[in-house]
Formats: sequence, C-alpha cells, structure tokens
Amino acid sequence: MQLQPSTCHADLEHSIGRKVLVRLVVPCALYILIGAIDRTNVSFAALQMNRDLGLTGGEYGFGAGVLFIGYMLAKYPSVLVYERIGMHRWLAVITFAWGLASCAMAFVQNEWELYALRVFIGFMEGGLSSGLMLYLSHWAPERYRASILAIPITSISIAQVIGAPVSGILLDAANPLGLPGWRFMFLIEALPALVLAVFALAHFPDRPANARWLDQSEREWLAANVKGATRKSSAESDGGRWDILTSSTGWICAGIWFCILASNYGVMFWLPQVVKGMAGLTATQTGIVVALPWGASAIGLLLNARHSDRTGERYLHVAIPALVGGCGLLAAYLTGPSLLGLAALILGGACTGCTVAAFWAIPIRLMKPAALAMGIVVINMFGSLAGATVPAMMGVLSQNSGSFLPPTLLLFGIAVGCAALCLMARAADRTGRIDRK
Repeated sequence: MQLQPSTCHADLEHSIGRKVLVRLVVPCALYILIGAIDRTNVSFAALQMNRDLGLTGGEYGFGAGVLFIGYMLAKYPSVLVYERIGMHRWLAVITFAWGLASCAMAFVQNEWELYALRVFIGFMEGGLSSGLMLYLSHWAPERYRASILAIPITSISIAQVIGAPVSGILLDAANPLGLPGWRFMFLIEALPALVLAVFALAHFPDRPANARWLDQSEREWLAANVKGATRKSSAESDGGRWDILTSSTGWICAGIWFCILASNYGVMFWLPQVVKGMAGLTATQTGIVVALPWGASAIGLLLNARHSDRTGERYLHVAIPALVGGCGLLAAYLTGPSLLGLAALILGGACTGCTVAAFWAIPIRLMKPAALAMGIVVINMFGSLAGATVPAMMGVLSQNSGSFLPPTLLLFGIAVGCAALCLMARAADRTGRIDRK
C-alpha cells in the first residue's frame, strides 16, 4: 500500500529531525555547556578569590558582569565572520581563543587583570549563542523549533548542575600543582574548550547542502520547509537585514530577553554566595545545593518547550514561569535555610531557567529570513546589557545593605517586568498590532 503524501512528509520530517538531533543539536549543546561553565565559574571562584585578591562585593559584581561588555560588542562582528567563513572555522577560532583566556584566569593577580580577561572571554564567546541559534534555525522546522532549540539551551542549566559540584570539589581539593583551589579550578575547567576547538573543524557542515549524512530528498525537504535553510541572493538578504530596528516585534522580544537574562545571570553569579551565607556550608556542599535548582531548571525547560510546541502557545510559556520563578526566589530568601526554603529555591531556579527555549520560538517565527540573523544579534546584544549591569547592581545593593534581600527584590521585580512584557506582546499579537516580518 502506497503511503499518503502527508505520511511521507511526516516520516521524512521525523528522519531528518532524528539525524539533526544526534549530529548537530547535541554537539552544539556541548559547546554552550562548556561556554556556560567558563563564563559562570567565577561565582564559585569568588568564595576564595575575593579574599585572595581583596575584592569587595561591588568589585566582584563588576568583574562578573564586565564579561558582557565584550559579549555585547562581539555579537554583530562575530555573526558577520560566521556568515563569511562558515560554521566550522568560526566555531573553532572562538572556542580556542576563549579556552586560552579561561586558562589565563588561573593566573590573575589583581582586579584589573580579572576585568581584562573577563572582557576578552566575553568578546570571544559573544557570538556563540547568536551563531548557534542562527545555525540551528537553518535545520529546525517550525513544528519542532522550541524543542530543538531547548536542548542546547538546556545545557546552560546542565552546566550549573555539572559545574557547581565540580567547581566546589576543585576548590576544596588539594591539587598536584599546589595552586589555590580557585586557580586550579579555572585551569582545569578551561581545558575542554581547547579540545572542542579541534572537534569543530572536523564535524560541522556549514549548511544543509553540505551535510553528507543527509540524502538528496532530505536536503530538498530542508530547503523547502525550513526558514533560512538555503542561501539567499545578496539583494534578498540585504533588503530587510535591519528591519528589527523599526519593528515593534523586535524591541518587545529584546525587552523580554533582557529580563530573562537578567534573572538567569543574577542567579548564576550570586547564588553560591547566597547559599553559603545562608547555611554556612563548605564549597563542595554549596556546589551540591546550587546544582539542585539548575537540575530542576533543565527538566522544566524541556517540559515547557515540549508543551509550547504541542499547544503552539509561546507567550504564556515565558510569562508564567518567569513570574513563578521570581516568587520562588523571594520565598526562598525569606524562608531561609530550611526544607521549605530549599523547595522554594528549586522551584524558583526551575521556573527562572525554563523560559529560554519557548522565548526563542517567538522571534524566529515572527522574523522574515532576511532579518533573522541581525534580529538574533540585536536581541542578544540588548540581552547582554542585562549580564553587564544586573550582577554589578546586585553587588552594589548587597554591599551597601549588608544583605541579599535588596538583590533578591531586584530579581523579583525583573521577573514581574518580564511577565508584563510577554502579556503585552501576546495582546498585541492577538489583535494584529505587532509587525509580523
């Protein structure tokens, strides 16, 4: 019996999706995971580094956040380089450079060296998320977009699940080099990036037409069914490249992304110190406790993305978790070190981290192919401002108040703002007032 066209289409889509998942999505997730560890392990180093270097809370907060100045500045040029030289060369260069800089973090002697290296790491990693999201968008059909994007994004949470206890163990353990624990931690956790730089050269096809593991019918299906899967002519590509700058859709998305990153990076850079201060734990014990909300976040992110794909709804899948996450973090602080406080911390972390994949389905769906690359760049640049400002603001608030309550209230307010922006976007979308590109 001959299969119906719809059945053939579904079977082909499933076959391609399985291959893309194994060949591209999981490897991309590994790069984001290692990048997240190298970006945020300074939060554990701070348990010892602040004392050794004589850093105040404000200086540490600035050092944690200054990475995002380089991160933001690199967004546009990095994607231009990606488009010019191709995925595998681009990824190899930035991975090798950030790996070397992360190794150098083990040898900083003062706050200025810390700031300089953090800016350089940020610059090298600046295009990573934008480039990989753009790259995977060329392989992801609309039906599975949130789920495909959820897997690499989940690796940010998994990075905390793995990185938090590993960082704690490395801080506490004696090491053969005789280095202080925080210096040894930076050195060891930078090495995987150097290995991944070599892997990038050999593994990634630049576009679907170069994928030898797809047959001809699968390449043709991708070209016909996935936005941006084929190269556009120069005139077509350039025509709407900067449409996001005049699009209400783009700026609403940028505002939501700012709030999402502000919440996530605020938690990442300060949670180890909050947990240690509340409960008086060792670095290893702190790492285990910090891993719990991020483990819940990874599970929540995948479930939220699957439900968003199943229902086709995007806005509430960002707004509700953001609001619940902010409430959970505030409740965890007010409750203090207890079983109830730990449950609130896990809930807050899970909901704060699970908004990301559902969010990226929104701008990718609303933007036309010519505007997609710059749209992702501009949204990421605006979001990077959150990483550059919010951790530093939390440091100043904590230092001036002698308490982590004001920083926690800041995160709660940001979560409320995120939910409000999502609801505004949803209302405008339903009434047709958003500019669909």
